[in-house]
Amino acid sequence: MIGKNDDSKSLSQWLSIGELAERSDVSVPAIRFYEEKELIWSTRTVGNQRRYQRAMLRRIAIIKVAQQVGISLQQVKDAFSVLPKHDVATKQDWQKMSQKWQAQLDQHIIRLLQLRQQLDKCIGCGCLSLKQCPLRNPEDQFAQESAGAHFQDVLTTLLNQDAIEAKTLDDEL
Repeated sequence: MIGKNDDSKSLSQWLSIGELAERSDVSVPAIRFYEEKELIWSTRTVGNQRRYQRAMLRRIAIIKVAQQVGISLQQVKDAFSVLPKHDVATKQDWQKMSQKWQAQLDQHIIRLLQLRQQLDKCIGCGCLSLKQCPLRNPEDQFAQESAGAHFQDVLTTLLNQDAIEAKTLDDEL
């Protein structure tokens, strides 16, 4: 808890909820929501007002960027789990988080690239048939398994074929 007798240098490390919202360009309710989800934390003053360490600005910046690229708050929370709880993370702590999160981000990028590849193939195909689409359901091979999309393996195969074709073209040039 922050008291009245704390020195001014110590107090400058703390932000009110309004200051944090303004500096991070998110709403006050969003700050409360992030705190409720345990992505950030605060302490209370003697007057029961929330105060946030300036270090929460970095956490909120990461949250915002993650959300912009489609990463869930749960994934952000999982990544933050390697950081110290209720303490300011050091450079080494952030590096540890980055290394842990990198493999997950790489997988996310691969899934997005596969989606992009699938869309290009389907848009250019023109078959307009979900039953006969060679990309989504080659020769209707998944009909007995279940309804829904089953194109992960097909996409991987197509991506590998495209990579081989691209390498062959590069070699020929």
